[in-house]
Amino acid sequence: MTRTVLGLDVGGSSIKAALVDVEQGRTVTPLQVVPTPVPSTPQSVLQACARIDRGLAADGPVGLAFPSVIQRGVARTAANVDKAWIGFAGGEHLAGLLGRPVVFINDADAAGIAEMQAGAGRGVQGVVLLLTFGTGIGSALFVNGELVPNTELGHMEFHGVDAETIASARERTAEQLDWSAWCARVNDYLGRLHALFWPDLFIIGGSISEDFDQYGQLLASPAQIRPAAFGAQAGVVGAAFAAVRAQR
Repeated sequence: MTRTVLGLDVGGSSIKAALVDVEQGRTVTPLQVVPTPVPSTPQSVLQACARIDRGLAADGPVGLAFPSVIQRGVARTAANVDKAWIGFAGGEHLAGLLGRPVVFINDADAAGIAEMQAGAGRGVQGVVLLLTFGTGIGSALFVNGELVPNTELGHMEFHGVDAETIASARERTAEQLDWSAWCARVNDYLGRLHALFWPDLFIIGGSISEDFDQYGQLLASPAQIRPAAFGAQAGVVGAAFAAVRAQR
């Protein structure tokens, strides 16, 4: 019997969700995408997640990916969501709404777990760095398949500001950059990361990875560069994987 688990991926702009076959590593329902509530307070976001859960008639554990440093189930930052999330135990509160266990995990870490377990990083040893380009820039660092959580390299100082204020997908749209201009910024950023971590592989994730054939040839690094296999679904799939792992 196929085991399906609900994966939720909360972003600054939208909440994505699907039921995931955690044995095959694929979604088994269409990816649901709803706008992130404004303001994105914990109560409004978790109520939106609960409505999605009811609509999908899910059962079993739930994975909740979220754009924050997550330590022992508590959000410690809130760069692209309401500041009320800081100090908030998101998984615990959603579990109270659903009556089922919830794993609360950094969104980029969730995406990285999906890619390492069943996607572009599967079987890769050494240092792998996944970067998700969206509203901000998320990062997930793996060493020989083991996650180093909460790296938050989108907030690394880069030309005097947060890197994501220069090279995120949102900035590309806001500044109407063509692929060449945007990739020049990304290559500069990849160069800084390479000098710090010397990765064997960069995985380019986030929804922008689905356009990789339009810009991938413009990216350059001494490390190998691959697009994320799961694209915009990576956080959803990885959150579901994380929920199952926590039950073992």
